[in-house]
Amino acid sequence: MSILVDGNTKVLCQGITGSAGATHTKGCLEYATKMVGGVTPGKGGQKDANGLPIYDTVLRAVKATGADATMIFVPPVGAADAILEAADAGIRVICAITEGVPVLDMVRVREALKAYPKSTLIGPNCPGIISPGWRVSGEGPTAKFDGGCKIGIMPGYIHTHRKDAKSGKVVGIISRSGTLTYEAVWQTSQLGIGQSTCVGIGGDPVRGLGFIEALELFNADPHTDGVVMIGEIGGTDEVEAAKWIKSNMKKPVA
Repeated sequence: MSILVDGNTKVLCQGITGSAGATHTKGCLEYATKMVGGVTPGKGGQKDANGLPIYDTVLRAVKATGADATMIFVPPVGAADAILEAADAGIRVICAITEGVPVLDMVRVREALKAYPKSTLIGPNCPGIISPGWRVSGEGPTAKFDGGCKIGIMPGYIHTHRKDAKSGKVVGIISRSGTLTYEAVWQTSQLGIGQSTCVGIGGDPVRGLGFIEALELFNADPHTDGVVMIGEIGGTDEVEAAKWIKSNMKKPVA
């Protein structure tokens, strides 16, 4: 009952030894995401602060762990190469959290990714993607979850699995804004509506997954009952998405 990632997804962190990578790897582990290792060139063979193995390259990490997703916390100057390295290693879902990636670098990445049709890029400059797990114990920030997958920086505890949703319904959420993604999640959860998957696609002018691609995935997912889509000022993406919704969408969109 999700798109792109679920409780079986195995996740790497590129830039795992940096402060942001280490912090959010810990947060993903606490959400019971299957974090299987990280990549920092020159530190292969070591362990990170959470006890995860570190590899020199994404390819070595994939061969050793079977990872099929990655979150990227590499500094802007190296983010484009990190994205392409992940695609070349066969990573299926590439989530680039890094902000400030040069636009020309992303133009190069978008063109190069055409050679890797099995890889989906989310971001850059995004909060990530989460398919919520069900609550096992506790409340609020200290709650424990299972069966989900959190890749990125979003607060996991505000999300609601169908099992925990009072209405028994779930929506997919797509947003260019990180903060408004959290707001939409919080409000739907408070109304007793869960989320199948929440995707922060990022606000940069050149990025990976767009509104229409995400809408297509949610439209085809039999376990998503509706969609919340949040845009931002600038560009025509929202207009193009609205046209696509009018002609193709079989589910309600807010």
